[in-house]
Amino acid sequence: MLSAHQPFEGFPQIIKQAVREVGAVAQFAGGVPAMCDGVTQGQPGMELSLFSRDTIAMSTAVALSHNMFDAALYLGVCDKIVPGLLIGALHFGAVFVPAGPMTSGLSNQEKAQVRQLYAQGKATREDLLEGESKAYHGAGTCTFYGTANSNQMLMEVMGLHMPGAAFITPNTPLRDALTRAAAQRAAAITAQSASYLPVGHIVDEKCIVNAVVGLLATGGSTNHTLHLVAIAKAAGIVIDWNDFNELSAIVPMLTRIYPNGDADVNHFHAAGGTGYLIRELLDAGLLHEDVNTILGHGLRAHCQEPFLGEDGKVFWKEAPLASADENVLRPASNPFAPDGGMVLVAGNLGRAVMKVSAVKPQHRTVEAPALVFNSQEDFMAAYKAGTLDRDFVAVLRFQGPRANGMPELHALTPALANLQDAGRHVALVTDGRMSGASGKVPAAIHVSPEILAGGPLGLVRDGDIIRLDAFTGVLEALVPADVWHARALVTADLSPNHVGMGRELFSMFRSTVSAAEEGATACRRRFPPPSPCTTPTMSVIPYRVPMKTFWLGNKR
Repeated sequence: MLSAHQPFEGFPQIIKQAVREVGAVAQFAGGVPAMCDGVTQGQPGMELSLFSRDTIAMSTAVALSHNMFDAALYLGVCDKIVPGLLIGALHFGAVFVPAGPMTSGLSNQEKAQVRQLYAQGKATREDLLEGESKAYHGAGTCTFYGTANSNQMLMEVMGLHMPGAAFITPNTPLRDALTRAAAQRAAAITAQSASYLPVGHIVDEKCIVNAVVGLLATGGSTNHTLHLVAIAKAAGIVIDWNDFNELSAIVPMLTRIYPNGDADVNHFHAAGGTGYLIRELLDAGLLHEDVNTILGHGLRAHCQEPFLGEDGKVFWKEAPLASADENVLRPASNPFAPDGGMVLVAGNLGRAVMKVSAVKPQHRTVEAPALVFNSQEDFMAAYKAGTLDRDFVAVLRFQGPRANGMPELHALTPALANLQDAGRHVALVTDGRMSGASGKVPAAIHVSPEILAGGPLGLVRDGDIIRLDAFTGVLEALVPADVWHARALVTADLSPNHVGMGRELFSMFRSTVSAAEEGATACRRRFPPPSPCTTPTMSVIPYRVPMKTFWLGNKR
């Protein structure tokens, strides 16, 4: 059904033939859920989206529980699928295999404009469908730099892809050659080989830091302030939003990919791609080079670009020394911005993440009265009724993981963007999530703790002056302290969010899920190191005992 995964239809036969050539056998181990956050925006099914990540991790473990495999190839692209696969893969051998982005169609800017016009009632449904069809016109991943393509970028920086595999378009000879190479590499790094490289020996503290740096240097999705925390926890490592914030202050922005610019991921790849980016960050001392990857020891082996040889096999060359388009990809010596464009904001409303790389400086500080909503439907009803034509901060609460699974609220973006374009000072404060495609409207998201955990968003009332300041890291309700502390937390009837579209099956997740800053995961504790388990045909990867945590600038 989903364009991002359609290319995988032909991968099993490619993989089976490739490993047969090197004396191995490939079999299908199992499938995992693979929902699309784009299709489910504003729908009840979106409330299952974040929980699908942990479901995918568990499904991965179940698929490999037969204890019959020496290694595994993980075919995944979209939002929760790659993080879930990686959490599940930490006990096993792993090479991650992408499908690649669709070719460029209607530009992301033009697509967003059609959506805004539709929200204003100035475009028909037929106009909207035509724009969507021109934007999403073929097989492959969406071309904007949202969570799906951030996943692929991180797999490159973490050394879990064959170099440069992320953004090769589907159904091309080079794409197929990369899939063959990935399959053969997986067969070469098992416990029965001389180059045993289980994923638990790759994903260590330095690898996690590299992932955060890669995310920040490219203006990647805020969803990874949840996913990387959960991945790290599964690997026995603790990180939090302070780490993202402190690294963001020193990691320069080297790309401009929509929503942070006009280009899409195909333009990024043509300008130099992941090989150029990794080399620039290594040379600037911003990535740890002394890490393991699926190729062996050392990240510099991933500073390469794939090409198709005359024999139909892939070969690699060093990434270009210069960017082919500095409007899209720049060297570390001449970045688009000196920081990573993601900040932690905090105050009497809690702690939240704010992505500012796509927000113009004049919109990064908003001080305006609160308008409180308990659902995105309530917000959209107010917008359609014409009551939001003013300066305000939308406080959208009861959207946290315990309340309703922490859905993305990207459906609000066209309405908020229209109000901003009309000259209104608007912002969003929510315990929910926004899409990786969300851009120009200032939004403090993932507010933690949520109301069901005693969070202070439940103390906000209509008319309270809210100050959101990305420059100083402030998220405050400017209410006298005696008034603030005299208030009682509001309550809401959330039962409609717990029934229908399978949501009743996920009550156990809602009751046990951790806070957003802890990864919003049902796995509340760090995984303990399991005992190695062996069979005559396979060695299960022993879990890596946590060492110290590394980050750039400081060591702790």
